[in-house]
Amino acid sequence: MDFDVVQGDIAAQNADALVNAAGTSLQMGSGVAGALRRNAGGPIHDEAVSKGPVDLGAVAVTDAYDLDADYVIHAAAMPHYGDGRATAESVRDATRNALARADELGCESIVVPVLGTGAAGLDFEAGARCVCETIGAYEPTTLTDASVIAHSDGEYRTTEAIADRIRSTNE
Repeated sequence: MDFDVVQGDIAAQNADALVNAAGTSLQMGSGVAGALRRNAGGPIHDEAVSKGPVDLGAVAVTDAYDLDADYVIHAAAMPHYGDGRATAESVRDATRNALARADELGCESIVVPVLGTGAAGLDFEAGARCVCETIGAYEPTTLTDASVIAHSDGEYRTTEAIADRIRSTNE
């Protein structure tokens, strides 16, 4: 699947589905989850928690409330048990399941953050590679517009370089 890399705040993005970097409890704490929770305006946290816990790599869907999206897909790349650290496998599974769920919902556009990094402990470059490779290999049914979002300048440059390598391999 073709995809773009964008820089910014995920809570300010416009798409049918925004992906939350969640843990298995679906608690919306800091980072991506905090940005979405603060900007959603409604009881997104309570709705998310009511759908959990979920298995590692699984997803749950909530309303997007005041965000410029129809859905928030909470992708559990981080376990809220054991050492609490994401792995390349959990990031790939959560990304793939988020894309599949967006397709099931009939979404045409999706914005995915680099899952499993930050509080989840996976190295950013490794997480970006997992997310970008998974999106690049995905065969969508309804999705036509996918973006990977990075917050900082450095994260954007890293993600864009990885995406360029994947795009050149897929051509």
